[in-house]
Amino acid sequence: MSMFRDFAVSLTYPPTLTLTLLALAALLWLLRRRRLGAGVAVAALFWSALWSFPFASDTLRGLLEHRYPVVRDAARLPSADAIVVLGGGSHYAWLERPDARPEDLRYSRLAAGARAWQAGRAPVVILSGGGEGGTTEARRMADAIVRLGVPRSALVLEERSRNTRDNARYSLPLAGTAHPRLLLVTSTLHMPRAVLLFRQAGAQVTPMPVPEGRAPRRWWRYWLPSPRALWRSGRAFKEIVALTAAHLRL
Repeated sequence: MSMFRDFAVSLTYPPTLTLTLLALAALLWLLRRRRLGAGVAVAALFWSALWSFPFASDTLRGLLEHRYPVVRDAARLPSADAIVVLGGGSHYAWLERPDARPEDLRYSRLAAGARAWQAGRAPVVILSGGGEGGTTEARRMADAIVRLGVPRSALVLEERSRNTRDNARYSLPLAGTAHPRLLLVTSTLHMPRAVLLFRQAGAQVTPMPVPEGRAPRRWWRYWLPSPRALWRSGRAFKEIVALTAAHLRL
């Protein structure tokens, strides 16, 4: 079952699906279904070509990223029992800057959580992210967020999660109530699925989406294919499939 799930997830990345369809096309060719095989091969190549264009990639991602508006002023957020920041990478480039401030870090989940805590929106910040070995993502997040002015006494670490459903399952008991009011921090792309799973787990959620940074482009670059656009499209497809599975409670 795990192998089937991993294979299904890999097909959300356009080149993987393209290669799979090309293999099918080759098989059809060997079986003398050459017209059908040629059609499958053309469709396979067109699929990856289409989603390598930044315009197509951004349009696809917008289906998820525009569902919840980015909150600029943390003081306008409602009060909550806890702020939950979901892990999303262990390298924080801004740590190398001695003058890093939460208000300057537009694309940082930890900075968004720090701004909400400093605005008095909740008494604690739950950092959710598991790991293996001697450390966890939650611990790395804790080491980073204290640089932004959040004391360790205000931090609660959730270190068992391996996926978003785990984030919800293990974070809710740490908030102190059966149906906690949470300020949920994750990326704009991930937010629709995270909100759904946390609400299914019993939380009252106020989304705090954080935009994902991208290099500014001239208008004509939107029509030039790029590997980054293809990767961004794959992430969007993965989220769409996972969101559908969450709706179906799979």
